[in-house]
Amino acid sequence: MPNRIARPRWGHFLPELAALIVFVLLPFVLGQKTTVGGSITDLFVFAILALGLNVVVGYAGLLHLGIAAFFGIGAYIIGILTVGAYPFQLSFSAAIVLATFGAGLAGLILAAPTIRLRGDYLALVTLGFGEVVNVALKNLDAITGGMKTLNPLPPPAMPAWLSSLLHRPITFQNDYRPFYFLSLAILAGVVLLLRNLENSRLGRAWVAIREDELAATCLGIPATRVKLAAFALSAALAGLAGGMFATKLATTSDPHTYSFNLSITVLCCLILGGLGSIRGVLLGVLLLQGYELILVPQLDQWAHALHWSLTLKQWNLLTFGVVLILMVRFRPEGLLPSRRIQHEYHAPASNIEPKDLP
Repeated sequence: MPNRIARPRWGHFLPELAALIVFVLLPFVLGQKTTVGGSITDLFVFAILALGLNVVVGYAGLLHLGIAAFFGIGAYIIGILTVGAYPFQLSFSAAIVLATFGAGLAGLILAAPTIRLRGDYLALVTLGFGEVVNVALKNLDAITGGMKTLNPLPPPAMPAWLSSLLHRPITFQNDYRPFYFLSLAILAGVVLLLRNLENSRLGRAWVAIREDELAATCLGIPATRVKLAAFALSAALAGLAGGMFATKLATTSDPHTYSFNLSITVLCCLILGGLGSIRGVLLGVLLLQGYELILVPQLDQWAHALHWSLTLKQWNLLTFGVVLILMVRFRPEGLLPSRRIQHEYHAPASNIEPKDLP
């Protein structure tokens, strides 16, 4: 039987390349002294987190409600490895790698005993794990600093050759642009990695167990190992995003940051954009997190200037809930779903042809 796996063509990457060019040029338009640039950097970090959740929920079809826990684990690992209160004091590059692997290992530890659970049971276990991690971050003061947090996290060191090339010193402290470009480069690398994984044997196996685990197992796909790989990669990407987040803030932040609310917000981004679709996930993050981090502060500033007592920030969760209800009711596949999921929702079962579907 001929191999009918569709290979990605360069034309498929044109929207991503166009978006990359726009975001590379954007800081030169915004300038140095703006808060919007820092907020867009946060969008890149949350996009990495959402892409990580998309691996386990969108590709493998496993409902995961505890992604914020791995985000927090990554943040605290890089905090412990870099702050002066501990003897390690590693460089950013070494610490971010260890934070990524550490969170991935935590994902494996969670998945190993629970991998046979499905649906609501698995969702409850991941939700409970997230709450356990959150409580531990608050109460293990001797390790995590508790509510005092770990700080200050040192910024990444700039290569000397780059400063000499630009004929001026470049620092992360007073200019958002170095971390902006660093986050954008890492996000581009994550997108490229996941694009290749989508068309790999492992990516096809994730889709197969999402569609029908019993049939996939009968065809020889090792479902347990495939799901473990999804959990580990998802947790590793969340840990990477958590490490970036903590380094940008120079603190591990309040443990409440890594609560259930964050997990649900990221899941809403996936549902809004489209489960299993990289473009959909990025669009979901841009719309939801862009609304919360960029649009709402601007609108609240205008409301304050007009002496209005009403602010949009206190209505964020209500807004997300309404968006979620409307999406599930009118467009359950999301705004930019993958072609396979779009066919599942809109084409008669007899007309679905699996060839060339991602």
